[in-house]
Amino acid sequence: MKLYFAPMTCSLSPHIVLRELGLPFQMIRVNNQTKRTADGRDFREINPKGYVAALQLDNGEVLTEGPAILQFLADQVPGNDLAPAAGTWQRAHLQEHLNFISSEIHAASAPLFSVEIPEPVKAIFRQKLFKRLDYLEGTLTDRDYLTGGFGVADAYLFTVLNWLPTFSIDISEWPALATYMQRIGARPSVLAAIAAEEATLPV
Repeated sequence: MKLYFAPMTCSLSPHIVLRELGLPFQMIRVNNQTKRTADGRDFREINPKGYVAALQLDNGEVLTEGPAILQFLADQVPGNDLAPAAGTWQRAHLQEHLNFISSEIHAASAPLFSVEIPEPVKAIFRQKLFKRLDYLEGTLTDRDYLTGGFGVADAYLFTVLNWLPTFSIDISEWPALATYMQRIGARPSVLAAIAAEEATLPV
């Protein structure tokens, strides 16, 4: 498998999961601005949407969108603890978490990266994001992870919450979330994924 990624973007979550599962894969860095890959291709030939992550199988098939990739990867190793079996209530509950992270945290953060959006407008997005963080704070006050033990939803949530310092948002205002981030950030798979991404050369 090939994982097309850009350092510290949403592609970090499948990268973490690949390492958690011990699956063999090749990392290919993508320049988000030029859409060129480290092996000299136009990334849009691989993913016409133009953004990471993209997972290319050995047969050439390509899967995009983080929540779909995360669940696909977990299903490749039967009996692992990262995702419940497909078709179960527990799997539907996991999908609920993944959809919330995607639509309410990931998507809500996207405007804050833009240099074209004026600060008063960004303030509106921040307030919306703060409400979602309040919800997560309540959810994680009495548990270590979103669903039982560490799972694919935690890899995704860690990835998007890791952007908060970029927006000058201090996660210590949500103590349970701060502890959660420290807990996940100490996992060997997370440390290895971040180090491997930082070690790649710019495209």
